[in-house]
Amino acid sequence: MLPPLEQQAERLIALGVGDIAGLSAIEIRAAATLCAEDSLLTIHEKYAPASTLAHLLERQGKRGFIVTDMTDVDQFTPTEHAVPPDNPLYLLEGLDRGDAMSNWSPDEALPAILEAGRTPLTLTEGIHWLIQTPDVLERGHCFMTIGSRLRKPNGALDTRTPALWISNGTGRDGKDNRNAPKVGWCWAGNRHTWLGFASANTRVPLDA
Repeated sequence: MLPPLEQQAERLIALGVGDIAGLSAIEIRAAATLCAEDSLLTIHEKYAPASTLAHLLERQGKRGFIVTDMTDVDQFTPTEHAVPPDNPLYLLEGLDRGDAMSNWSPDEALPAILEAGRTPLTLTEGIHWLIQTPDVLERGHCFMTIGSRLRKPNGALDTRTPALWISNGTGRDGKDNRNAPKVGWCWAGNRHTWLGFASANTRVPLDA
């Protein structure tokens, strides 16, 4: 269950997301008053990209981080199946972590999401969800955000697909990051028993 919209607005303001996006507290609060309950208040990624949001995530006193081999994180942009409204602020309605598709590959999950009339979450949308409800990220129940993909210069999709999970503090993550929220990636054809596929019913534009 998401917090009330007014509470979501205050959290974005307190964390400085409004400052990152160039949106005033008045604008964010005003948009929240127009929202339906049980929706996620989201700021468009062109105003607040993933690289500026990941460190705002927190779990067990550990700050979120981006894996070292994803320096191009902000180049993972929305696909044609996950186009956000042009407005700086918008709603996501009907969020689902996608546990039912755990152990599916991204290539297998996307057609099922679309067939259900849903839209895959982008990476920044997934981060917004965890900013508001950190407990959505659980060991054994994390999620991918396949609404964001990187296109190569020739137009083909990079085979990496972004995901949000909990670090074990091994390898390049470093032991200090154990239990921290992590922005990483997996191959589009690989399956993972602990990764679902986050999606929503719809995106609704808001006037700031």
